[in-house]
Amino acid sequence: MAAPGQGFVAELKGAVTPRAALLVIAVLLLQIGFITSYVGALHHPTPHNLSIAVVAPPQVSPKLVQALDSVPDDAVKAVTAPDADTAAQQIKDQKIYAALVVNPAGTEDTLLTGSARGTSAARAAETITVALEKTQGRTVKVEDVAPLAKGDTNGLSAFYLVIGWCVGGYLVASILGISAGSKPANTHRAVIRLGVLALYSIAAGVLGTLIAGPVLDALPGSRIGLSALGALVVFTVGAFTMALQCLFDIIGIGIAVLVFVVLGNPSAGGVYPAPMMPPFWRAIGAWIPNGAGTSAAKSIAYFGSTNLAMPIAVLAVWALLGVAVTFLAVLRGPRSGGRELVAEA
Repeated sequence: MAAPGQGFVAELKGAVTPRAALLVIAVLLLQIGFITSYVGALHHPTPHNLSIAVVAPPQVSPKLVQALDSVPDDAVKAVTAPDADTAAQQIKDQKIYAALVVNPAGTEDTLLTGSARGTSAARAAETITVALEKTQGRTVKVEDVAPLAKGDTNGLSAFYLVIGWCVGGYLVASILGISAGSKPANTHRAVIRLGVLALYSIAAGVLGTLIAGPVLDALPGSRIGLSALGALVVFTVGAFTMALQCLFDIIGIGIAVLVFVVLGNPSAGGVYPAPMMPPFWRAIGAWIPNGAGTSAAKSIAYFGSTNLAMPIAVLAVWALLGVAVTFLAVLRGPRSGGRELVAEA
């Protein structure tokens, strides 16, 4: 008869296998990473290289540029623009965040902003220019040349739409892996699984766009463009998650959460645009599907689809990488003991 202590140890070993214990530890680390990433990225937004153009007479412009560049902590990256119309178009083309237009005939200047690029960036530009103008006895009025839609008060609709698409992508890939084996048994199964993912992606893109647009009136822009973007985002995230499962089995789902949730969401530029985030998140945001998708959705909704090439290219590379790794993993041979092999046997 086993001693009580030994019986408990035996039950503990039976209930919590070494593999389960490692997975629990991995989940704890993932949770700590989640807290660190979100709090680290979003707790103290401060501008860095916030692009502000100066429209002023030649005798005034250099002094203003120098004054803006002298704002502490490299908060501003000052440039010049020939006139107010050009500066406004540069904001709409997503080349700058704001423009200070000097009125040589009076003491009230105009700050052109684009709140659709980020309300926090617009507020930061206003705070900086108001303080600068005050030292010179001048005032500033603000003109929003790229305003948010009435149903998108805080400018977060594009971000949440893309995050919803990302969640759908890695969840459907995870479900397919859990239900039928993390690695497809052969190339035919891989094609079928990717085909199912593609059909799901199209449905998710269209339905998400309809909800954000006509149903809730939260986001303007081309319905076809947003639907196509949604399908690409969902397929990209799903295909990459599928590839991770092929390589790492169930741990691949955790890696997908690390990439798309822990790192991707806070760096996506939804809550705060890139110039308002700390260096690490500012550096990675545009290269992860969350950030690329958010930039593309804002461009389609508010900026006439300008600057779409880079975010679309980022999404396409991730998607192609996911598909390629999936097929390479399948061609290497099925995982020993996989559920699909058992089913085929």
